[in-house]
Amino acid sequence: MFSRIGMGAFKKDLTNITVLCSALGNPQDKFKSIHIAGTNGKGSVSHSLAAILQQSGYKTGLYTSPHLKDFRERIRINGEVVTKEFVVEFIQNHFDLVQQVQPSFFEITVAMAFEWFVKNAVDIAVVEVGLGGRLDSTNIIHPELAVITNISYDHQQLLGNTLQEIAGEKAGIIKPGVPVVISETQDETKPVFLKKADELKAPITFADQEWEVRYQSEGDEKLIIELIYKKEPSPHSERYELDLAGPYQKKNLLATLTAVRKLREQKWEIKEENVQSALAAVKKLTGLRGRWEKLGDRPLIMADVAHNVGGVSEIMNRIKTLSYKQLHIITGFVKDKPLDIVLSLFPQEARYYFCQAPIPRALAADQLAVKAAEYGLTGEPYKSVQKAFNAAKSNADAEDMILICGSVFVVAEVL
Repeated sequence: MFSRIGMGAFKKDLTNITVLCSALGNPQDKFKSIHIAGTNGKGSVSHSLAAILQQSGYKTGLYTSPHLKDFRERIRINGEVVTKEFVVEFIQNHFDLVQQVQPSFFEITVAMAFEWFVKNAVDIAVVEVGLGGRLDSTNIIHPELAVITNISYDHQQLLGNTLQEIAGEKAGIIKPGVPVVISETQDETKPVFLKKADELKAPITFADQEWEVRYQSEGDEKLIIELIYKKEPSPHSERYELDLAGPYQKKNLLATLTAVRKLREQKWEIKEENVQSALAAVKKLTGLRGRWEKLGDRPLIMADVAHNVGGVSEIMNRIKTLSYKQLHIITGFVKDKPLDIVLSLFPQEARYYFCQAPIPRALAADQLAVKAAEYGLTGEPYKSVQKAFNAAKSNADAEDMILICGSVFVVAEVL
Protein backbone atom coordinates (compact mmCIF):
# COMPACT_ATOMS: atom_id res chain seq x y z
CA MET A 1 0.00 0.00 0.00
CA PHE A 2 1.15 3.54 -0.73
CA SER A 3 1.28 4.65 2.91
CA ARG A 4 3.76 1.90 3.77
CA ILE A 5 5.84 1.42 0.60
CA GLY A 6 5.28 4.60 -1.41
CA MET A 7 4.92 5.19 -5.15
CA GLY A 8 5.22 1.52 -6.06
CA ALA A 9 1.74 0.97 -4.64
CA PHE A 10 0.09 3.93 -6.40
CA LYS A 11 -2.40 3.17 -9.18
CA LYS A 12 -2.94 6.27 -11.30
CA ASP A 13 -6.42 5.61 -12.63
CA LEU A 14 -9.87 4.42 -11.51
CA THR A 15 -9.99 1.22 -13.57
CA ASN A 16 -9.44 -1.27 -10.76
CA ILE A 17 -11.85 0.29 -8.28
CA THR A 18 -14.48 0.58 -11.02
CA VAL A 19 -14.13 -3.11 -11.91
CA LEU A 20 -14.15 -4.16 -8.25
CA CYS A 21 -17.22 -2.18 -7.35
CA SER A 22 -19.04 -3.23 -10.53
CA ALA A 23 -18.55 -6.86 -9.54
CA LEU A 24 -19.95 -6.01 -6.09
CA GLY A 25 -23.08 -4.42 -7.58
CA ASN A 26 -21.80 -0.83 -7.37
CA PRO A 27 -22.23 -0.27 -3.62
CA GLN A 28 -21.00 3.33 -4.00
CA ASP A 29 -24.35 4.15 -5.64
CA LYS A 30 -26.39 2.77 -2.75
CA PHE A 31 -25.59 5.19 0.08
CA LYS A 32 -25.41 8.96 0.46
CA SER A 33 -22.01 10.45 1.09
CA ILE A 34 -19.81 13.46 1.75
CA HIS A 35 -16.42 13.54 0.01
CA ILE A 36 -13.46 15.25 1.68
CA ALA A 37 -10.05 16.07 0.17
CA GLY A 38 -7.17 18.38 1.09
CA THR A 39 -3.53 18.37 2.13
CA ASN A 40 -4.04 19.10 5.83
CA GLY A 41 -7.19 18.87 7.90
CA LYS A 42 -9.22 16.40 5.86
CA GLY A 43 -9.02 13.75 8.58
CA SER A 44 -10.13 16.11 11.34
CA VAL A 45 -12.97 17.52 9.21
CA SER A 46 -14.08 14.00 8.25
CA HIS A 47 -14.22 12.89 11.89
CA SER A 48 -15.91 16.13 12.99
CA LEU A 49 -18.66 15.87 10.37
CA ALA A 50 -19.16 12.20 11.17
CA ALA A 51 -19.51 13.04 14.87
CA ILE A 52 -22.06 15.76 14.11
CA LEU A 53 -24.15 13.53 11.85
CA GLN A 54 -23.95 10.68 14.34
CA GLN A 55 -24.99 12.98 17.20
CA SER A 56 -27.88 14.19 15.04
CA GLY A 57 -29.30 10.67 14.92
CA TYR A 58 -28.01 9.53 11.55
CA LYS A 59 -26.36 6.14 11.12
CA THR A 60 -23.03 7.42 9.87
CA GLY A 61 -20.29 5.60 8.01
CA LEU A 62 -16.74 6.93 8.10
CA TYR A 63 -13.90 5.94 5.79
CA THR A 64 -10.44 7.40 6.49
CA SER A 65 -6.77 6.53 6.00
CA PRO A 66 -4.18 5.64 7.03
CA HIS A 67 -4.80 3.81 10.29
CA LEU A 68 -2.68 4.22 13.40
CA LYS A 69 -2.85 0.89 15.24
CA ASP A 70 -5.53 -1.33 13.70
CA PHE A 71 -6.49 -1.63 10.01
CA ARG A 72 -10.16 -1.63 11.01
CA GLU A 73 -9.89 2.01 12.16
CA ARG A 74 -10.30 2.96 8.50
CA ILE A 75 -13.90 1.73 8.33
CA ARG A 76 -16.37 2.78 11.02
CA ILE A 77 -20.09 3.14 11.55
CA ASN A 78 -21.16 5.40 14.41
CA GLY A 79 -17.63 5.20 15.72
CA GLU A 80 -17.47 1.40 15.81
CA VAL A 81 -14.81 -0.25 13.64
CA VAL A 82 -15.71 -2.85 11.02
CA THR A 83 -15.83 -6.37 12.45
CA LYS A 84 -12.96 -8.82 11.98
CA GLU A 85 -15.49 -11.34 10.71
CA PHE A 86 -16.57 -9.09 7.85
CA VAL A 87 -12.99 -8.31 6.83
CA VAL A 88 -12.15 -12.02 6.63
CA GLU A 89 -15.45 -12.83 4.91
CA PHE A 90 -14.95 -10.08 2.31
CA ILE A 91 -11.48 -11.34 1.34
CA GLN A 92 -12.60 -14.96 1.25
CA ASN A 93 -15.72 -14.25 -0.81
CA HIS A 94 -13.88 -12.11 -3.35
CA PHE A 95 -10.51 -13.86 -3.48
CA ASP A 96 -10.88 -14.86 -7.14
CA LEU A 97 -11.93 -11.34 -8.09
CA VAL A 98 -8.92 -9.86 -6.29
CA GLN A 99 -6.61 -12.32 -8.01
CA GLN A 100 -8.07 -11.38 -11.38
CA VAL A 101 -8.06 -7.59 -10.96
CA GLN A 102 -4.84 -7.30 -8.91
CA PRO A 103 -6.01 -4.17 -7.07
CA SER A 104 -3.89 -2.22 -4.61
CA PHE A 105 -4.40 -2.54 -0.86
CA PHE A 106 -6.16 0.84 -0.87
CA GLU A 107 -8.51 -0.16 -3.68
CA ILE A 108 -9.53 -3.33 -1.82
CA THR A 109 -10.09 -1.31 1.34
CA VAL A 110 -12.29 1.24 -0.41
CA ALA A 111 -14.46 -1.48 -1.95
CA MET A 112 -14.67 -3.23 1.43
CA ALA A 113 -15.77 -0.01 3.14
CA PHE A 114 -18.47 0.68 0.58
CA GLU A 115 -19.86 -2.85 0.86
CA TRP A 116 -19.86 -2.58 4.68
CA PHE A 117 -21.79 0.68 4.52
CA VAL A 118 -24.42 -0.86 2.23
CA LYS A 119 -24.66 -4.05 4.27
CA ASN A 120 -25.41 -1.95 7.36
CA ALA A 121 -27.73 0.51 5.62
CA VAL A 122 -26.00 3.71 6.69
CA ASP A 123 -27.92 6.96 6.30
CA ILE A 124 -24.80 8.70 5.08
CA ALA A 125 -21.04 8.07 4.92
CA VAL A 126 -18.19 10.54 5.25
CA VAL A 127 -15.47 9.46 2.83
CA GLU A 128 -11.95 10.85 3.08
CA VAL A 129 -9.74 10.90 -0.01
CA GLY A 130 -6.58 8.85 0.34
CA LEU A 131 -4.28 10.80 -1.98
CA GLY A 132 -5.03 13.73 -4.26
CA GLY A 133 -8.62 13.45 -5.41
CA ARG A 134 -9.06 13.22 -9.16
CA LEU A 135 -7.63 9.72 -9.47
CA ASP A 136 -8.18 8.55 -5.90
CA SER A 137 -10.09 5.29 -5.54
CA THR A 138 -12.79 7.01 -3.49
CA ASN A 139 -13.64 9.26 -6.44
CA ILE A 140 -16.34 6.99 -7.80
CA ILE A 141 -18.92 8.17 -5.27
CA HIS A 142 -21.64 10.69 -6.08
CA PRO A 143 -21.74 12.80 -2.91
CA GLU A 144 -24.25 15.20 -1.45
CA LEU A 145 -21.39 17.58 -0.72
CA ALA A 146 -17.66 17.92 -1.35
CA VAL A 147 -15.21 19.59 1.04
CA ILE A 148 -11.63 20.59 0.25
CA THR A 149 -9.44 21.63 3.16
CA ASN A 150 -6.10 23.46 3.22
CA ILE A 151 -3.76 23.02 0.23
CA SER A 152 -0.06 22.69 0.96
CA TYR A 153 2.99 20.93 -0.45
CA ASP A 154 2.89 17.14 -0.11
CA HIS A 155 3.32 14.19 -2.50
CA GLN A 156 4.64 16.56 -5.17
CA GLN A 157 6.02 13.63 -7.16
CA LEU A 158 2.43 12.51 -7.73
CA LEU A 159 0.31 15.64 -7.48
CA GLY A 160 2.50 18.38 -8.96
CA ASN A 161 5.16 20.84 -7.89
CA THR A 162 2.99 23.95 -7.49
CA LEU A 163 0.02 24.70 -5.28
CA GLN A 164 -2.03 25.27 -8.43
CA GLU A 165 -1.22 21.78 -9.72
CA ILE A 166 -1.94 20.20 -6.34
CA ALA A 167 -5.23 22.08 -6.11
CA GLY A 168 -6.14 20.85 -9.57
CA GLU A 169 -5.83 17.25 -8.37
CA LYS A 170 -7.88 17.98 -5.24
CA ALA A 171 -10.51 19.78 -7.35
CA GLY A 172 -11.06 16.49 -9.14
CA ILE A 173 -13.61 15.52 -6.48
CA ILE A 174 -15.91 18.38 -7.52
CA LYS A 175 -18.94 16.89 -9.28
CA PRO A 176 -21.56 18.44 -11.60
CA GLY A 177 -24.12 20.38 -9.59
CA VAL A 178 -22.79 19.18 -6.22
CA PRO A 179 -22.02 21.94 -3.67
CA VAL A 180 -18.37 22.25 -2.67
CA VAL A 181 -16.91 23.90 0.42
CA ILE A 182 -13.33 25.21 0.30
CA SER A 183 -11.94 25.73 3.80
CA GLU A 184 -9.34 28.39 3.07
CA THR A 185 -9.02 31.18 0.51
CA GLN A 186 -5.50 30.97 -0.91
CA ASP A 187 -4.38 33.26 -3.73
CA GLU A 188 -2.68 30.45 -5.61
CA THR A 189 -5.54 27.96 -5.42
CA LYS A 190 -8.73 30.06 -5.46
CA PRO A 191 -8.79 30.49 -9.28
CA VAL A 192 -8.34 26.73 -9.74
CA PHE A 193 -11.37 25.93 -7.60
CA LEU A 194 -13.52 28.69 -9.07
CA LYS A 195 -12.77 27.54 -12.62
CA LYS A 196 -13.58 23.90 -11.90
CA ALA A 197 -16.76 24.73 -10.01
CA ASP A 198 -17.89 27.02 -12.84
CA GLU A 199 -17.24 24.34 -15.46
CA LEU A 200 -19.35 21.83 -13.54
CA LYS A 201 -22.01 24.29 -12.34
CA ALA A 202 -21.17 23.30 -8.77
CA PRO A 203 -22.12 25.90 -6.11
CA ILE A 204 -18.89 26.89 -4.34
CA THR A 205 -18.41 28.41 -0.89
CA PHE A 206 -15.18 29.55 0.78
CA ALA A 207 -15.60 28.87 4.49
CA ASP A 208 -13.23 31.57 5.72
CA GLN A 209 -15.31 34.18 3.87
CA GLU A 210 -18.40 33.18 5.86
CA TRP A 211 -16.93 33.12 9.36
CA GLU A 212 -14.66 35.43 11.35
CA VAL A 213 -12.81 34.30 14.46
CA ARG A 214 -13.48 36.69 17.32
CA TYR A 215 -11.65 34.82 20.09
CA GLN A 216 -9.80 31.59 20.65
CA SER A 217 -8.23 29.97 23.70
CA GLU A 218 -5.94 26.99 23.22
CA GLY A 219 -5.22 24.38 25.87
CA ASP A 220 -3.46 21.05 25.76
CA GLU A 221 -6.72 19.13 25.46
CA LYS A 222 -9.37 21.57 24.27
CA LEU A 223 -9.86 24.60 22.08
CA ILE A 224 -12.44 27.32 22.69
CA ILE A 225 -13.42 29.48 19.71
CA GLU A 226 -15.92 32.30 19.34
CA LEU A 227 -16.99 33.00 15.77
CA ILE A 228 -19.10 35.51 13.90
CA TYR A 229 -21.12 34.29 10.92
CA LYS A 230 -20.90 37.27 8.56
CA LYS A 231 -23.38 36.48 5.81
CA GLU A 232 -26.81 38.05 5.46
CA PRO A 233 -29.64 37.62 6.19
CA SER A 234 -28.68 36.07 9.55
CA PRO A 235 -25.32 37.25 10.88
CA HIS A 236 -24.74 35.91 14.39
CA SER A 237 -22.07 34.68 16.78
CA GLU A 238 -21.38 31.18 18.09
CA ARG A 239 -19.06 29.72 20.72
CA TYR A 240 -17.60 26.23 20.39
CA GLU A 241 -15.53 24.07 22.69
CA LEU A 242 -13.55 21.46 20.76
CA ASP A 243 -11.79 18.39 22.06
CA LEU A 244 -9.50 18.64 19.02
CA ALA A 245 -7.02 21.15 20.35
CA GLY A 246 -4.43 21.52 17.59
CA PRO A 247 -3.68 25.04 16.36
CA TYR A 248 -4.88 24.17 12.85
CA GLN A 249 -8.35 23.18 14.09
CA LYS A 250 -9.60 26.74 13.65
CA LYS A 251 -9.45 26.34 9.87
CA ASN A 252 -11.00 22.89 10.10
CA LEU A 253 -13.85 24.20 12.22
CA LEU A 254 -14.78 26.82 9.61
CA ALA A 255 -14.96 24.11 6.94
CA THR A 256 -16.99 21.85 9.20
CA LEU A 257 -19.53 24.53 10.11
CA THR A 258 -19.94 25.65 6.50
CA ALA A 259 -20.46 22.03 5.47
CA VAL A 260 -23.15 21.72 8.15
CA ARG A 261 -24.90 24.79 6.76
CA LYS A 262 -24.87 23.31 3.25
CA LEU A 263 -26.27 20.02 4.55
CA ARG A 264 -29.07 21.87 6.33
CA GLU A 265 -29.92 23.53 3.03
CA GLN A 266 -30.39 19.99 1.67
CA LYS A 267 -32.86 19.28 4.50
CA TRP A 268 -30.54 17.24 6.69
CA GLU A 269 -31.81 17.81 10.23
CA ILE A 270 -28.85 19.01 12.27
CA LYS A 271 -29.61 20.97 15.42
CA GLU A 272 -27.11 23.44 16.81
CA GLU A 273 -27.10 21.65 20.17
CA ASN A 274 -25.94 18.49 18.41
CA VAL A 275 -23.19 20.39 16.63
CA GLN A 276 -22.00 21.76 19.96
CA SER A 277 -22.03 18.42 21.77
CA ALA A 278 -20.39 16.57 18.86
CA LEU A 279 -17.52 19.02 18.48
CA ALA A 280 -16.80 18.72 22.19
CA ALA A 281 -16.49 14.92 21.87
CA VAL A 282 -15.14 14.10 18.39
CA LYS A 283 -12.44 11.80 19.74
CA LYS A 284 -14.89 9.87 21.91
CA LEU A 285 -17.53 9.60 19.18
CA THR A 286 -15.24 8.64 16.29
CA GLY A 287 -12.03 7.28 17.80
CA LEU A 288 -9.79 9.95 16.25
CA ARG A 289 -6.28 10.08 17.68
CA GLY A 290 -2.91 11.67 16.99
CA ARG A 291 -4.04 15.27 16.53
CA TRP A 292 -2.21 17.38 19.13
CA GLU A 293 -2.84 14.56 21.57
CA LYS A 294 -1.64 14.84 25.14
CA LEU A 295 0.11 11.66 26.30
CA GLY A 296 1.50 12.79 29.62
CA ASP A 297 2.27 15.49 32.18
CA ARG A 298 5.55 16.44 33.89
CA PRO A 299 7.05 16.35 31.38
CA LEU A 300 4.33 17.46 29.00
CA ILE A 301 4.17 14.91 26.17
CA MET A 302 2.33 15.83 22.96
CA ALA A 303 1.93 13.82 19.76
CA ASP A 304 0.79 15.06 16.36
CA VAL A 305 0.76 13.39 12.96
CA ALA A 306 1.90 16.62 11.24
CA HIS A 307 4.30 15.55 8.49
CA ASN A 308 4.35 18.20 5.76
CA VAL A 309 5.10 21.90 5.46
CA GLY A 310 1.60 23.08 6.34
CA GLY A 311 1.12 20.79 9.31
CA VAL A 312 4.60 21.16 10.79
CA SER A 313 4.43 24.95 10.44
CA GLU A 314 1.24 25.06 12.52
CA ILE A 315 2.70 22.81 15.20
CA MET A 316 5.90 24.81 15.54
CA ASN A 317 3.97 28.06 15.81
CA ARG A 318 1.91 26.51 18.60
CA ILE A 319 5.03 25.41 20.47
CA LYS A 320 6.31 28.99 20.49
CA THR A 321 3.35 29.93 22.71
CA LEU A 322 4.10 27.28 25.35
CA SER A 323 6.32 27.43 28.44
CA TYR A 324 8.88 24.72 29.14
CA LYS A 325 12.50 24.43 30.22
CA GLN A 326 13.81 22.20 27.43
CA LEU A 327 12.11 20.92 24.30
CA HIS A 328 12.73 17.32 23.23
CA ILE A 329 11.54 16.35 19.73
CA ILE A 330 11.15 12.77 18.55
CA THR A 331 10.78 12.72 14.79
CA GLY A 332 11.03 10.48 11.77
CA PHE A 333 9.96 10.79 8.15
CA VAL A 334 9.33 8.66 5.09
CA LYS A 335 12.15 8.59 2.57
CA ASP A 336 10.17 10.00 -0.37
CA LYS A 337 9.33 13.19 1.55
CA PRO A 338 11.17 16.40 0.44
CA LEU A 339 12.69 17.51 3.74
CA ASP A 340 14.48 20.79 3.08
CA ILE A 341 11.58 23.14 3.78
CA VAL A 342 10.11 20.97 6.55
CA LEU A 343 13.36 20.68 8.50
CA SER A 344 13.92 24.43 8.26
CA LEU A 345 10.77 24.88 10.35
CA PHE A 346 12.08 22.93 13.36
CA PRO A 347 13.66 24.91 16.25
CA GLN A 348 17.44 24.61 16.57
CA GLU A 349 17.35 24.87 20.36
CA ALA A 350 15.45 21.57 20.76
CA ARG A 351 17.14 18.26 21.57
CA TYR A 352 16.40 15.72 18.83
CA TYR A 353 15.77 11.99 18.82
CA PHE A 354 15.79 10.85 15.20
CA CYS A 355 14.03 7.56 14.59
CA GLN A 356 12.41 5.35 11.97
CA ALA A 357 9.05 3.60 11.95
CA PRO A 358 8.98 -0.14 11.16
CA ILE A 359 7.83 0.25 7.55
CA PRO A 360 9.73 -0.14 4.24
CA ARG A 361 9.08 3.49 3.36
CA ALA A 362 10.77 4.91 6.50
CA LEU A 363 13.85 7.09 6.14
CA ALA A 364 16.76 5.62 8.09
CA ALA A 365 17.33 7.46 11.37
CA ASP A 366 21.06 8.00 10.75
CA GLN A 367 20.32 9.50 7.32
CA LEU A 368 17.74 11.82 8.86
CA ALA A 369 20.23 12.92 11.52
CA VAL A 370 22.77 13.84 8.82
CA LYS A 371 20.18 15.79 6.84
CA ALA A 372 18.85 17.54 9.96
CA ALA A 373 22.37 18.65 10.91
CA GLU A 374 22.40 20.79 7.76
CA TYR A 375 19.70 22.87 9.45
CA GLY A 376 21.38 23.07 12.86
CA LEU A 377 19.26 20.32 14.40
CA THR A 378 21.34 18.13 16.69
CA GLY A 379 20.57 14.86 18.40
CA GLU A 380 21.03 11.11 18.25
CA PRO A 381 19.60 8.53 15.83
CA TYR A 382 17.64 5.54 17.17
CA LYS A 383 16.75 2.33 15.38
CA SER A 384 13.18 2.38 16.68
CA VAL A 385 10.58 4.93 17.76
CA GLN A 386 10.21 3.27 21.15
CA LYS A 387 13.94 3.54 21.88
CA ALA A 388 13.84 7.22 20.95
CA PHE A 389 10.77 7.73 23.14
CA ASN A 390 12.39 5.98 26.10
CA ALA A 391 15.55 8.07 25.71
CA ALA A 392 13.57 11.30 25.61
CA LYS A 393 11.58 10.38 28.71
CA SER A 394 14.79 9.44 30.49
CA ASN A 395 16.47 12.74 29.63
CA ALA A 396 13.51 15.07 30.21
CA ASP A 397 12.90 16.91 33.47
CA ALA A 398 9.41 17.51 34.84
CA GLU A 399 9.35 21.07 33.43
CA ASP A 400 10.38 19.96 29.93
CA MET A 401 8.25 19.14 26.89
CA ILE A 402 8.42 16.13 24.58
CA LEU A 403 6.93 16.36 21.08
CA ILE A 404 6.44 13.38 18.75
CA CYS A 405 5.77 14.29 15.11
CA GLY A 406 6.89 13.88 11.49
CA SER A 407 4.94 10.81 10.41
CA VAL A 408 1.69 9.00 11.11
CA PHE A 409 3.76 5.86 11.56
CA VAL A 410 6.05 7.43 14.15
CA VAL A 411 3.11 8.66 16.22
CA ALA A 412 1.41 5.26 15.95
CA GLU A 413 4.36 3.65 17.72
CA VAL A 414 3.86 5.70 20.91
CA LEU A 415 0.07 5.47 21.22
